[in-house]
Amino acid sequence: MACLSPPQLQKFQEDGFLVLEGFLSADECAAMRQRIGEIVAEMNVPAHCRTEFSTQEEEQIRAQGSTDYFLSSGDKIRFFFEKGVFDQKALHAHDPVFKCITHSPKMQGLVRSLGFQIPVVVQSMYIFKPHFGGEVSPHQDASFLYTEPLGRLLGVWLALEDATNQNGCLWFIPGSHTGGVSRRMVRNPAGSVPGTSFLGSEPIRDNSLFVPAPVPRGSLVLIHGEVVHKSEQNLSDHSRQAYTFHIMEAAGTTWSPDNWLQPTAELPFPPLYT
Repeated sequence: MACLSPPQLQKFQEDGFLVLEGFLSADECAAMRQRIGEIVAEMNVPAHCRTEFSTQEEEQIRAQGSTDYFLSSGDKIRFFFEKGVFDQKALHAHDPVFKCITHSPKMQGLVRSLGFQIPVVVQSMYIFKPHFGGEVSPHQDASFLYTEPLGRLLGVWLALEDATNQNGCLWFIPGSHTGGVSRRMVRNPAGSVPGTSFLGSEPIRDNSLFVPAPVPRGSLVLIHGEVVHKSEQNLSDHSRQAYTFHIMEAAGTTWSPDNWLQPTAELPFPPLYT
């Protein structure tokens, strides 16, 4: 069972992110890559549902916010296209391979060591990031998955292939998780077009503040919900596949009813601990 040491916990609290190399075995990485290949082989996404994913505000409103395919994706495995890449959501809830990794004893032990009492899994994605896969602009995850109070959201990013400076590894501004959230993406009233809008705006970030976090295959990156991070375009000849999901501490926390992602009666956010 994986647990954070006191120095690791302190570093995460100070920086807002933490790299844990060797969290997944080579076999676990291979199993997820094989399974996603099978899912993609069976993929049938109608042209009108080919929604593009972006952290850029105008692109989000134009592409994501105008389609029920995006707004109703929280409890389904669905496909979202980036610039040269697509990802898939809700794998944690519907696919046994990804569900097993998400709820593994070592994952539960890691989250317990962070002090979570009633963690629930709110969202998951598989990100392919192939050659020429698009950049992800600077953002905070809590802008899209907002809680009251803040500080209750955790991102778990699992490298299924090496993530390097050349193929689009994550970049962070250490310590940027302590200043609150600069903008929020909210769901507009039912029937509105676009379906989402933004409150506030993303400030211009000083690129010199970002530090890269290249990691080998099998690494886990913990991401505080309010830390500012990004990734660059993949200009290498190698893909950068990753499985990522978000956890919320449900104890004493309110999931914003304005979030684009909402649990359903058929599938509420599943508890992490089993």
